[in-house]
Amino acid sequence: MNAISKLVQGSGEWHTYRLTMRNASESAAVLGISPWTTPYQLWLMKTERLLPAANAAMQRGTELEPAARLAYEIQTGNIMQPLVLQEGAYSASLDGMTLDGQLIVEIKCPMRGTRSDLWKEVSAGRVPAHYALQIQHQLMVSEAQAAHLWVFDGTQGLLHLIVRDEAAMTTIHQGWEAFQRFLEFDTPPPLIDGDTVIRDDEIWSETATAFLLAKRQAEVTNARLEEIRDQLVRLCRHPREQGAGVSVTRYWRAGNVDYKRVPQIQGVDLDPYRGKGREDVRITENK
Repeated sequence: MNAISKLVQGSGEWHTYRLTMRNASESAAVLGISPWTTPYQLWLMKTERLLPAANAAMQRGTELEPAARLAYEIQTGNIMQPLVLQEGAYSASLDGMTLDGQLIVEIKCPMRGTRSDLWKEVSAGRVPAHYALQIQHQLMVSEAQAAHLWVFDGTQGLLHLIVRDEAAMTTIHQGWEAFQRFLEFDTPPPLIDGDTVIRDDEIWSETATAFLLAKRQAEVTNARLEEIRDQLVRLCRHPREQGAGVSVTRYWRAGNVDYKRVPQIQGVDLDPYRGKGREDVRITENK
């Protein structure tokens, strides 16, 4: 049974609450189909390594939502109440729900109105996958039977009916269960194409070119260093020899433990025993 939260959408308490919940607007990111947020970026936000930033589109939606809801109510005759609902670990901030709980509404106010891609898609009877997933999450939490997607341009609206899709809800559950492990063990999810930014500005090109040149020079120097090192080793006949500011020491080092062969830890999940993760940087040359 879902619980009604008394939080006001957009308030500080609401943002704090969302950090700990599996939110409808985040499910597309969890499953890697959000146009704006990758799983890695969501992980950064959920672990408070990155603060979510508001943008003009979000501000427009917040400002137009009351007018959009009123226009929807006038057109449909439905009276909709904004609610924040919770079902276990899952949460949904609803733009509106009927008093009998059977119908919800999700309002979108695209920046370009009737000229937007969203308006054109919904006019053609199609709902973008990331919005469809958000609404299925809302239906799952609210236990409503159907949803209206209401696309509003500031003066007029476009209505699209969406019914419950149990298969989509199963996918949402599976996606969040997998994502939860990244949160529990403080380990980031793999990067996807959306995490890559292509740089072609002058300062990047100059710096990257300088890096490649220095890398080539270092490779030549390292090859020469390794060659001379081998010569020194071949010259040694004793455990330690030194001279001209250089010492060469022979020593024994214990072999690595093959943990796969230790019977006491067979089948043991070692992730809970890992230390706290840290960010590192790797630079590679694209072939």
